[in-house]
Amino acid sequence: MQPDYAQLDRDCVWHPFTQQQGWSEEEPLMIERGEGSCLFDTKGRRYLDGTAALWCNVHGHRHPTIDRAVREQLDRVAHTTMLGLSHPVATELAARLVAIAPEGLSRVFYSDSGSTAAEIALKIAFQYQQQRGGEHARRTKFVRLREAYHGDTIGSVSVGGIDLFHSTYRPLLFETHVVEPGDAGDLERVLATHGEEIAGAIVEPLVQGAAGILLQPEGYLRAARKLCDRHGVLLICDEVATGFGRTGTMFACEQEGVSPDLMCLAKGITGGYLPLAATLATEEIYEGFLGNYEEFKTFFHGHTYTGNPLACAAALANLDVFEQERTLERLQPKIALLEELLTGVAAMAEVAEVRQKGVMVGIDLGDHDDSLRMGHRVTIEARKRGAFIRPLGNTVVLMPPLSISEDELRELAGIARESVAAAIASAPIDLSQFPQAA
Repeated sequence: MQPDYAQLDRDCVWHPFTQQQGWSEEEPLMIERGEGSCLFDTKGRRYLDGTAALWCNVHGHRHPTIDRAVREQLDRVAHTTMLGLSHPVATELAARLVAIAPEGLSRVFYSDSGSTAAEIALKIAFQYQQQRGGEHARRTKFVRLREAYHGDTIGSVSVGGIDLFHSTYRPLLFETHVVEPGDAGDLERVLATHGEEIAGAIVEPLVQGAAGILLQPEGYLRAARKLCDRHGVLLICDEVATGFGRTGTMFACEQEGVSPDLMCLAKGITGGYLPLAATLATEEIYEGFLGNYEEFKTFFHGHTYTGNPLACAAALANLDVFEQERTLERLQPKIALLEELLTGVAAMAEVAEVRQKGVMVGIDLGDHDDSLRMGHRVTIEARKRGAFIRPLGNTVVLMPPLSISEDELRELAGIARESVAAAIASAPIDLSQFPQAA
């Protein structure tokens, strides 16, 4: 007899970013398998994966090339430490990442999540400045964008700026300088005033994902690069969400011709198969950690599953699929189609704004009382219609796998439109403010 998975979940599991009281009052959606752009629950119902497994699935579920690579690696070794050892797939992957990364990034430090990739970048930047000595040792602060999100470990939360996620932990965090997203003048002002004490500036290039798919104006990242150079500040680009094709190019930095000093990768690095992250650094930064043992210039940081062979094998296969299937080239007409499909959603009276960059989409429903859980209402309506999507407050996010077909894109956009209308209609609010929906 099959276990009652829903009850086991209620009895034993604590879900991330979830108010468990509300969760226990609803029937949990239990996903049993995936195929291409779709997920299937334990009752056999199909759902379009409108979140790409939380923004990390690239080529669809159960891609044969990645499946095969993981199985073949299982016949060799599933895990071995990189403390005192190395292994072929981690070294090959590092070389492949360096080959496709923005110019100047030449060293790869592995970890296992976007949070740790950002944490590592911050620690590298801090230690690098300290080891340079002299006036550089004064560089102990960081610049972050308002509404930033870089993960959930203490360092990455310190450079985060979403009060809902981060304010509770402020007493645990280090202080940062905050600048307005997309405002190069504000960044210039902060660097001119405090530049001598700043080790690095961390940005999500082009798009702030967890803030609700907030877009930066063209040229902002390029301006940030120039300002950091002028003031001797390291530029850290967090490509955890934007990397591996999400914005239409392999990395968002490419669209502004920017090479950061440190770059954070995770999510799509394995095609959405296994936990893996990488922090890429320039050779100049790497050399700042070289010295005799007794100088203790070593970067004292590591994770048990750093460079896990199974994850690295999946990542190598992920890159192979990008080449074999010309993923980025084939993505361009889908981005154009998605933009066209979203014009109908943007025209809805219930929608305040639609923001899109590549296949990253935020449907902003405007201001609503938190108790209405308007974004959540939309996701429930979408589930009824055969799609799984997630909200960020009152913004509904669409971020499908890059491999989604054009017909599936049409289906997803149609479900989103119907679900927004149904959610507004079902909420205890004055529909007169939405004349087209009344």
